[in-house]
Amino acid sequence: MNDITQHYINRAEIWLLITTLVYFLMNGAQIFETAVIVPKWTASPPESFQLFKGKYGLDFKPFWIGLHSIHEITFILAIIFCWKLEIRNWLLVLFALHFAVRVWTLIYFAPNIIEFQKIANKSGLETDLLSRAAIWRNLNYIRVGIFIAVSIGLIPLYLKLLQLKVN
Repeated sequence: MNDITQHYINRAEIWLLITTLVYFLMNGAQIFETAVIVPKWTASPPESFQLFKGKYGLDFKPFWIGLHSIHEITFILAIIFCWKLEIRNWLLVLFALHFAVRVWTLIYFAPNIIEFQKIANKSGLETDLLSRAAIWRNLNYIRVGIFIAVSIGLIPLYLKLLQLKVN
């Protein structure tokens, strides 16, 4: 720890602050989507899937791919720039938890919502849509809660980093 300069700590602080702010921005979008949009499209499938229908139907892919990509880059940069600090281990734990939820998203949530969008844009009857949409919605509450917990977990790490500046 003797080779840690004030410049190093300042750079670490900047990247940890950036990733925390981007994470909270992402959480705001997730909370809005979970509170406002998800209840609408999960209410009574396939009729409620009309939100996804047609040329102007909702498509979340570009937004979420972009936002998660930006966030994950900032998170990795925060880990890199905090590498010499003891908060590194907690950053790695939080990133591992974040990564696990992202994998869950890519394996379960994304394919299912893409399928729901396809169902909205084709004729034919799918079975058990209400149950499948309800499961997706309920698991999404857990997923968003974990993302929020990870972002809240960044706050004490940032505060610990600020203490290094004072000392």
